[in-house]
Amino acid sequence: MKIIRGLACAAIAACASFAIEAQAQTAWPNKPITFVIPFAAGGGTDAFARPLAAQLDTQLNTRIVLDNRAGAGGTVGASVAAKAAPDGYTFFIGAAHHAIAPALYPKLDYNIETDFAPIGLVAQPPQVIVVHPGKVAAKSVGELIAFAKANPGKLNYGSAGNGTTHHLAGELFQIITGTTLSHVPYRGAGPALQDLVAGHIDLMFDGLGSSAAQIDGGALRALAVASPKRAAAFPNVLTAGEAGVANFEVATWYAMWAPKGTPEAIVARMTKELQTALASPAVMDAWKRNGSDIPNLYGAPFSTFVSAEVERWGKVVRDAKVKID
Repeated sequence: MKIIRGLACAAIAACASFAIEAQAQTAWPNKPITFVIPFAAGGGTDAFARPLAAQLDTQLNTRIVLDNRAGAGGTVGASVAAKAAPDGYTFFIGAAHHAIAPALYPKLDYNIETDFAPIGLVAQPPQVIVVHPGKVAAKSVGELIAFAKANPGKLNYGSAGNGTTHHLAGELFQIITGTTLSHVPYRGAGPALQDLVAGHIDLMFDGLGSSAAQIDGGALRALAVASPKRAAAFPNVLTAGEAGVANFEVATWYAMWAPKGTPEAIVARMTKELQTALASPAVMDAWKRNGSDIPNLYGAPFSTFVSAEVERWGKVVRDAKVKID
């Protein structure tokens, strides 16, 4: 009888678990979904999150709410997302910055590798060296390097915050070129970009997604993209290698996660919806204009990619002796 009762309890538990998963898949979503954005509005994350949210609004027949939680190189928003209820109504739109953070913030209260369920890579635009044309006379990377060497510390560059790819790209550029620049951290790429356009800072190593419109409009001058090939949207902008800076390749990728414990059925559904959204004409057009190819990396392979990025950027932080300033 004990064996029978045990088997019965196990069967009931299995049925209950199956029922919960089935209900999650069939009933979800039945209210608005929140995307936590760990940077201020107007930056690269927004440039991709907003078109994606608009497409998912249609696909899921619900409203996607963008919740910008800036601070500490994107770690404030990541912490908020990690602690959110794993009910399928909160997702995290993070970035390459979150693979850098573990090496810079030893007391993080979340782990990007273990406290989230991976959904997939959203976009992977290269970074671009952009200058304010009224403040920086250089029309090429060579001219920029020559001026920086002749005037150590005079040029300043803005970033989305300490420890972000914008910051580390600047550090890497200085190491490779033997130049000295002054770093000005902001609470997100949006505010930094606004100050660059206004002429309050000299240059940025920005994600092409957030700078594209300003380059097109002539407010900023693009000197080079930090990628092995030229950006399709800006075929006349040289790669860093073509401009004479070898091994300077940095991409500010963006991705989606769910809080750990989110029902597997919902994670699988959102993964499928992301794939569908990235294949839609509206998103494909927006990604092209923002200088990004359409990625194809989801679930476990995406998780492996993140772990490799954590290791890669950890080495850059150690080699460059980067400290939070």
